[in-house]
Amino acid sequence: MAKSPDDQPKKKNKGTSALTWLMTGMLILGLGGFGVSNFGGTINSIGSVGKIDIPVRDYAQAVRDEAAKLSQQFGTQIQVQQAISFGIDRQALAGLVTRAALDNAALSAGLSVGDATVAQEVMKERAFIGSSGSFDRTVYREALSRAGWREADFEESLRRDAARALLSGAVTGGFAAPEATTDAIYKWVAERRGFSLIRLTETSLTAPLTDPDEAALKAWYDANIAEFTRGESKRLRYAVLLPETIATGLPVDEAAIRKMYDARISEFVIPPRRLVERLVYPDDAAREAALARLTAGEATFEDLVTARGLSMVAVDMGDVSETELGSAGAEVFAAAEGAVISAETSLGPALFRINGVLPGEETTFEEAHDDLAQEVKLEAARLEINHKIDEIDDLLAGGASLDELATQTGMELGQIDYIATGPGAQTGNKLEGYQAFRAAAGALKKGDFPEAVTLDDGGVVALEFVEMVPPTPIPFDEARSEVLAALQQSNLRAALDARGLELKTAAESGTDFATLGTVETVAETSRDGATTENIPASVLEAAFAMKAGDIRLIEEGSFIGLLRLDHVTAAAETGDEAEALKAAISSQLEQAVAQDAFTAFTTSVADKAGMTLNQNAINQVNSSLQ
Repeated sequence: MAKSPDDQPKKKNKGTSALTWLMTGMLILGLGGFGVSNFGGTINSIGSVGKIDIPVRDYAQAVRDEAAKLSQQFGTQIQVQQAISFGIDRQALAGLVTRAALDNAALSAGLSVGDATVAQEVMKERAFIGSSGSFDRTVYREALSRAGWREADFEESLRRDAARALLSGAVTGGFAAPEATTDAIYKWVAERRGFSLIRLTETSLTAPLTDPDEAALKAWYDANIAEFTRGESKRLRYAVLLPETIATGLPVDEAAIRKMYDARISEFVIPPRRLVERLVYPDDAAREAALARLTAGEATFEDLVTARGLSMVAVDMGDVSETELGSAGAEVFAAAEGAVISAETSLGPALFRINGVLPGEETTFEEAHDDLAQEVKLEAARLEINHKIDEIDDLLAGGASLDELATQTGMELGQIDYIATGPGAQTGNKLEGYQAFRAAAGALKKGDFPEAVTLDDGGVVALEFVEMVPPTPIPFDEARSEVLAALQQSNLRAALDARGLELKTAAESGTDFATLGTVETVAETSRDGATTENIPASVLEAAFAMKAGDIRLIEEGSFIGLLRLDHVTAAAETGDEAEALKAAISSQLEQAVAQDAFTAFTTSVADKAGMTLNQNAINQVNSSLQ
């Protein structure tokens, strides 16, 4: 198969070769014979670069290919139209423009390959092999016909693929990374640093912080009023019916409670259980021999398991009841914790090790009564609400107001200023805890008619938009706890900043670093921080910007720490790892230079040749793809 570099140098991209178009061409035969209808005519190309047209067929398949790549990337099927909304059509078009630019440059330079090369590519393609196991011209012609290709066009496309590969190889080949650049990057990447870090917390302070007084709280509130201002909200009226509200007035059905207790008896009466491991043997002799070794201290139970070719996981039965152990149950339950006993099982002779004794537990009917009664009443309440939903829907459809709804169905009326997020978002109203309510409240707008919304616990609510409420400061008394927390955090941060400067000065004056706090030592790490889990990125960044012996106070978010750079380890000059890393860096540099050269070349030849695009044709292809 012919190689095609397309818009990536030194890479095979079968998705752009003529043979690939053949294999996938049948997918797009619906585009009017690889053209698109346009006011009674047919457009066969979406544009051109110089003398080279960009066929509709190629563009349609390129878009499909990009959509398939996107589906693979996200691990789910993405429809072509959805993929186009992500911009994959522009990626497909860019690749085809690059290909056409290379084809035009090859044509202008007279660069081509002979018939023998084309024939060789055709004859080695598996799609054209007949029943004899070799190239079959009849199979070849039929395959091209089914895909909508003429032989001459297909073979010309293969010729272009080969010429394009030669041209791109000439453009991108022969680049070598400068040795000095490779060495400089290697030394930067392979350098290692070791450092010591003291994290500053409230325990680092020499004296505890005092709580701010009322005047300080009010001053902070006034100075930071934006933090304590409830955002613009929707004022909503609602009518709601909750199971817990109805359940309060329902009678207790003792028969239903007893029935529920009996149906869930396994939850309330838990028999004694044992934590056991079972090791099965093929016969009594093998089991008794193993038990003798264990008793004599010649082997542990784990040794016996290994000797049977099993793992401890394979023999672990977990916690089991006497009934679950079958015929071995009585003997296992009679044994003490830690014992190893012989017993017969349905699988054959076995050794059991008892690892734990779990006593039985029982919750009597009287003990469970109140909780079960509430469950029974809640279930009855949900059923009652469910029976009312049709009535509620009918009333709302007939134009009933929320007040009328409450009067006729027993729903409770209320009002809430709803905000999805931000200060004041949680008003304490129980409805805010329901996801269905939040979704409905977020979507509700002026002019919407109330609709019944079923809540997560079986309740129902109907919402009515009243008005938008502008941002409003939360009253100081209501926001007091948040004000206190914010001011305490600010005071702590200021105190830690001051303490950090004190410790930095002390360390720089010669005070033993270890006496200043709890020291975390990172013996050595690279720039990627592979060995510095839980160390803030700013610490790692600073460590590679400091000189050995330097001390720096680091602040990132809520983190404050004192950092000392202990040593710098230069990159190794020799060794297998050093040579491998240098080779990888050199290869990346060469690829980057080759890519830049390839991009510059294709842009230049496209600009020189002149490019035209038929946006109308592109739009028609996009809209027809499914």
